[in-house]
Amino acid sequence: MHSRLKRALVESFVGAIALGYLMAEGITSFGGIFAAPVGTWISRNEFPGLAASGTLAPFSAFESALPYLIRFVVYLVVWYALLRWLYFTPLKREASEASASSQQSGE
Repeated sequence: MHSRLKRALVESFVGAIALGYLMAEGITSFGGIFAAPVGTWISRNEFPGLAASGTLAPFSAFESALPYLIRFVVYLVVWYALLRWLYFTPLKREASEASASSQQSGE
């Protein structure tokens, strides 16, 4: 079953599209790692009245970047696993295709 799924994903380019989508999401998450702390800092400085007085915790850049960092790592791992599974291991040829190509080359 896995070989049929792999063959369908590779031959129909759905796997390549999925890899591109995962890479785009990973790049977006990587950008979010740096943008989230800046956005948090700006919002705290521009709108201090939105938070209740005394409940505003000290600013931590790592806290606001952590969800994007986790998302980036997960996208990267899934992207790499899918890339290895689809394109680094060769497709096994089916018996009917192998016999048909050998008959054509023999003629």
